Amino acid sequence: MSSIPTHRLNDGTAIPALGLGTWPMDDTRAEQAVRSALEAGYRLVDTATNYRNETGVGRGVAGGGVPREEVVVTTKLPGRHHGYEETLASFEESRARLGLEYVDLYLIHWPLPRVGKYVDSWKAMIKLREEGLVRSIGVSNFTVEHIERLEKETGVLPSVNQIELHPLFPQEELRAFHAGKGILTESWSPLGRGTSLLDDPVVGTVAEAHGVTPGQVVLRWHIQLGALPIPKSGSPERQRENLDVFGFELGPAQMTAIADRAHRRIGGDPEVHEEF
Repeated sequence: MSSIPTHRLNDGTAIPALGLGTWPMDDTRAEQAVRSALEAGYRLVDTATNYRNETGVGRGVAGGGVPREEVVVTTKLPGRHHGYEETLASFEESRARLGLEYVDLYLIHWPLPRVGKYVDSWKAMIKLREEGLVRSIGVSNFTVEHIERLEKETGVLPSVNQIELHPLFPQEELRAFHAGKGILTESWSPLGRGTSLLDDPVVGTVAEAHGVTPGQVVLRWHIQLGALPIPKSGSPERQRENLDVFGFELGPAQMTAIADRAHRRIGGDPEVHEEF
């Protein structure tokens, strides 16, 4: 069994406190990465229809030597499949590619407010959960307004909202809203992909103080916020390094210093971003 701590979701299920991201790997790389990650102790794997690697992820899970019930597999509904019936059909396609009887966590990838069908998709996901085909349901890149609409129209809150979150974009208001509603914050691009965050002197100083790498410092920052980071890596050595963040603790001043900088997105704005 893996020794990673877990979060208890608002639906009663448990999810590991750190997982493996797989974008933008192809099927071959995803299979290799998932296998090595499971061997290293990971028990949460994140994919999506739009990553085009669900088949590889499924093969990695099947061949990873870990009992299926110990692995949390996440995938996501693409924008082109928003709508009630469309969501049910899209899920079956994902499940077939993954080669799984059930999916542990199913997310709406982007809200696409201009399209206006995310509530219909949410109702379909509630049905999938009720039928046992999905263990937990959630969203990705949703704002407070989007989540409040889901709750108002269905009475069901997401278990997870996977959002862009890193020290360059710490999302204090949205995280506080999640905490008040019992929604787990999951972090995509937790290491600030494409930025100079890991070369930042403040992060470097904190890393030196703890005898760890800058990447481990940033991942530990997420852990102490109560967020769930899903760093992507195909390197077995880097995967083990990313997982080794539960043996040290950042002080309050260090937590503040890491995010004390100009804040900016590196990804799309959920109010206008459309990904089909």
